Amino acid sequence: MKERIVEAALDQFLKHGIREMTIKKLIEPMGISTKTVYKYFKSKEDLLSECLTVLYDGLYNEFAAILSRGDDPVTTLLILFRGTVVKDFGVNHQFFYDLNHYYPELQNAAITRSSKNYGSLLLPLMQRGIDEGYFHDFLSPEVALKGIVILYSSITRSDEHKHFKGGSYKLFKNLVEVYIRGMCTEKGLKEIENNPYHND
Repeated sequence: MKERIVEAALDQFLKHGIREMTIKKLIEPMGISTKTVYKYFKSKEDLLSECLTVLYDGLYNEFAAILSRGDDPVTTLLILFRGTVVKDFGVNHQFFYDLNHYYPELQNAAITRSSKNYGSLLLPLMQRGIDEGYFHDFLSPEVALKGIVILYSSITRSDEHKHFKGGSYKLFKNLVEVYIRGMCTEKGLKEIENNPYHND
């Protein structure tokens, strides 16, 4: 029952956002009482925390599938972070907006819980990019990845994208993608220039 409640609540959160949702609204499609929910969760925030664990585990699986395709490190990195932009500002924008603006501590806790998993995927990718000559060999994979995350967070946790024609995607291209280009050697830049995907 606990897992079913989490799945139903996550679906409702993603459809309608977080802030306006009550426990009653979250479990309405299940046809169960709020008393049942409170047997497993102390509050809406407690339930949201569990939902975020499921969400980030799912994103980890998506990341792993993208990495398994075997693209070069530059392409892979851009696909991964462009995909997160689509999620943050796409169909589920209200959910991610609420999460970033009203529940950042829950998001941070969820990211911290799953950071080892994500690090186990992304740090070897960064190192492979260095070893294969796509990224400069003076880079520290940990620091370079942290830089990407900081820039990405500056887009998702502010309303700056509203002030730019082209919105969040334009900010992403001018911040995160420029940063990734700065990490690249000539070989990495050639990969960007020769691949139509990078220049859309």
